[in-house]
Amino acid sequence: MKIIGSFVSPYVRKVLACLNLKGLAYEIDPITPFFGNDEFERLSPLRRIPVLIDGDFAISDSSVICAYLDEAYPGHALFPTGPEDRARARWFEEFADTRLGDVFIWGFFYPKVVHQLVWGEPGDQERVVRTLEKDIPVAVDYLERELPQSGYLFGDIGVADIAIASMFRNAAYGGFDPDPERWPRTAAFVQGVLDHPAIASLLPFEDVQRGVEIKRRRQALLDAGAPLTADTMGLKEPRKGVMRL
Repeated sequence: MKIIGSFVSPYVRKVLACLNLKGLAYEIDPITPFFGNDEFERLSPLRRIPVLIDGDFAISDSSVICAYLDEAYPGHALFPTGPEDRARARWFEEFADTRLGDVFIWGFFYPKVVHQLVWGEPGDQERVVRTLEKDIPVAVDYLERELPQSGYLFGDIGVADIAIASMFRNAAYGGFDPDPERWPRTAAFVQGVLDHPAIASLLPFEDVQRGVEIKRRRQALLDAGAPLTADTMGLKEPRKGVMRL
């Protein structure tokens, strides 16, 4: 089994943690989002990561991949039993992938962290400040009302827990962690999920990969005389209404 994607992507991290929960063996092809050859575009028409290759079967989209893993393989259940809990788990995964992705990744992580690595200068600081002062508090206030006082969302750790916490790890790379005095449930929940071996075991690989692939692509473009743009660097924000992967 192979996963195409970067360790630092919150969506790839979600899939890898679920593979770890299932106890499945896999290898990583650490490609950068939106980048790759024609074969990658065939596997991922939107040129996004992650992509799962399982024998002759290949599929993209982190939510689709996690659902496939839960249906195709026994072991640790990634979704709770019962239609209501399963529906809520899918909702929390969707909230993480879309709203938290917009806030933590495009509104914070990319302008504050990635832009500096690529262009050697700060990104859109007005957007970073607006995200910190307005968008993040609204999103985390919602989670604070919905998350359990202790433990995981549905008894044992699953895809919904991982999807939420994965976004917070990227936010932490930019310097944001939920204030335990303002958001005690969220702070405890996120830390508890990130400390689980299924996801904590990925951190050393992230530490190695962070920044390396971005700098490598930047140098390759410079060597080829190509312009450094959001498109060539693979940093163009998805259009509104397009599903994040």
